[in-house]
Amino acid sequence: MKKVLEILDQMYPDPSENFLNFETPFEALIATMLSAQSTDIRVNAVTAELFKVANTPKDFDAMELAEIEKWIKTVGLYKTKAKNIKATSKILIEDYNSKVPKEKKELIKLPGVGNKTANVVMANAFDIPAFAVDTHVFRVSNRIGLADAKNVEQTEKQLEKNVPKDKWNITHKQLISHGRAICKARKPLCEECDMSKYCLYYRSNND
Repeated sequence: MKKVLEILDQMYPDPSENFLNFETPFEALIATMLSAQSTDIRVNAVTAELFKVANTPKDFDAMELAEIEKWIKTVGLYKTKAKNIKATSKILIEDYNSKVPKEKKELIKLPGVGNKTANVVMANAFDIPAFAVDTHVFRVSNRIGLADAKNVEQTEKQLEKNVPKDKWNITHKQLISHGRAICKARKPLCEECDMSKYCLYYRSNND
């Protein structure tokens, strides 16, 4: 595991590109809510225009639901997301003085914010160590041996145990970057991967 983490550091020393764009914790929250079943590239295209007209809880609370839907209609599940964004904005105004809470137990109270979304917001907006296990993180971490789990919940717990806490946030992004670039779901590019000789998936398929 230590060697795999070292190689991830070598392959992705600054894995900050091609992720969600935001400037405030609230923008991070909205962008993350929009990203479910949609790509970061698509969300960034939407928020680049959306945040010019609305980027605070007050802005979204004042908007009609149909207007929010119009701005985000190119992302998946846009009708549900529009309702959640409007409801979340109202709650933030009324209960949190328009500030995004940092604590997971408060974040997951917000409509449309589950465990994964809360972890992404904590890590990206507040630099609080957290592992958000998406499809890339689940696939890659179990293939390369940082986890050996059957589901997302087990994977998150094992990653928290197996990766030093001060590396959670960067390792999370490295795993996503690796999943996008090399460790693809259907046809992983194992011959291009610096980790192949340590990788459980590669070794089990090349004995």
